[in-house]
Amino acid sequence: MTSPATVSADTVRTTAAVRDTVPSGGAAPPDSGLPEAAVTAPRVLARCRDLVRPSLVAAIGRLHPWTGEMAAFSLGWCEVGGTPADGSFEGKGVRQALAVLCAEAVEAPGESAVAGAVAVELIHTFSLLHDDIMDGDGTRRQRETVWKAYGTGPAVLAGDALFALAVQTLAETPGPHTAAAVGRLSETLSGLVRGQAEDLLFADRPWTGPEAVRPEEYRAMAELKTGTLLGCAAALGGLLGGAPARTVAALDRAGRHLGVAFQAVDDLLGIWGDPAVTGKPVHSDLRQQKKTYPVLAALAGDGLHSRELAVLLESPLALDDADAVRAAALVEACGGRTATLDEAGHHLDAARVCLRSVPLAPRASRQIEELLAFLLHRRM
Repeated sequence: MTSPATVSADTVRTTAAVRDTVPSGGAAPPDSGLPEAAVTAPRVLARCRDLVRPSLVAAIGRLHPWTGEMAAFSLGWCEVGGTPADGSFEGKGVRQALAVLCAEAVEAPGESAVAGAVAVELIHTFSLLHDDIMDGDGTRRQRETVWKAYGTGPAVLAGDALFALAVQTLAETPGPHTAAAVGRLSETLSGLVRGQAEDLLFADRPWTGPEAVRPEEYRAMAELKTGTLLGCAAALGGLLGGAPARTVAALDRAGRHLGVAFQAVDDLLGIWGDPAVTGKPVHSDLRQQKKTYPVLAALAGDGLHSRELAVLLESPLALDDADAVRAAALVEACGGRTATLDEAGHHLDAARVCLRSVPLAPRASRQIEELLAFLLHRRM
């Protein structure tokens, strides 16, 4: 078995070669007609990944070879068995980029936030491993999830190892802000678990009636499950960069709003996303009868389309292809898609207000806002 340190080092070389021949992040050329952020944000993400990668590789190399291989597989660095991957399965690195950019925004070097960036990336990866098991998802980024590739028990173990490694990495960071950073990460973990608990409980609640999940409940869950870690990433960047408490709090609030917007766009992709991009079948969330914002917003109405949608979802039979197509059309007809886009836009605007409420370095602040715009316009 190839050690994770070897896997990661080989993969660094492989993915670097891929980036030399393909536009960074798969970005469209400047004349594509897409928003400018669709070109610039992937470059910013790539720059931040390159800055954080050596420390992330070193951290994964500290794990047991078996859990290290599973971690490297989850990060998109290798195939089962440790053979280096080509880089096409690697995530965007949004959370690590936020940490780096927020350090730069408070006029600190991006390097000051690398330990925080590594910690949030490890926590994010841990959460994906466990979420995939709880949700029964067999694919992520167009290939098997860790539990499908290695087994449920090994995937749980790998997630636990990443959790512990994240805390250890941050706790060993020298400097005057270490204790505060570890405290913030611990608080984030509590919020993350609470959000996942709410999400799991939603599955057992009815689609309609007084016990149905309301859109505002879903929003609160999304802030915990997705927003807390993005808020932590932004706050750790500011905190490790030496920013005052008011600025750190504003960065945290911006990240939380970004998380709700991010989840809203994910919900849209879960119904109408391009399978070539999402790695999941079209209408996948409807087929799995997940309670997502577009569906909940559609059911909040009281028209004929809302009632027809409720009948489809409350059927004891699984949705077939025709039912899934009809359900997606009903969600759109009831305004669920528009409401979700509005939800995402509202929270991105709120994130911008938070960023503009404190003094930040103009260049880094602009790059953060470009990243916000890019995340709203992820491909459908």
